[in-house]
Amino acid sequence: MVPLTWYLIFAAALFCIGVFGALSRRNAVGVLMGIELMLNAVNINLVAFWRYTDVSQMTGQLFAIFVITVAAAEAAVGLALIIAIYRQRSTVNVEELDTMKG
Repeated sequence: MVPLTWYLIFAAALFCIGVFGALSRRNAVGVLMGIELMLNAVNINLVAFWRYTDVSQMTGQLFAIFVITVAAAEAAVGLALIIAIYRQRSTVNVEELDTMKG
């Protein structure tokens, strides 16, 4: 049986990779991918803590499904915004999107 600390270390590493990806990318799609990695790290923590506590309750899995649902909605809205911005400005570089002017 794999100890809980291994899951937590893996999730922490995945979260750190996601933070680095979200903060260091200039491309908006790369930023969204970093956010998705962070949400997946949270899901790993939720399911790992559920597994090592009372497994008769499905709280960890239910929260993970909720986070997956929110992540899917975030990805759909984020990609729609990126497509709209690309059509208007012909770029997805985050540094060039600092103003709200058209």
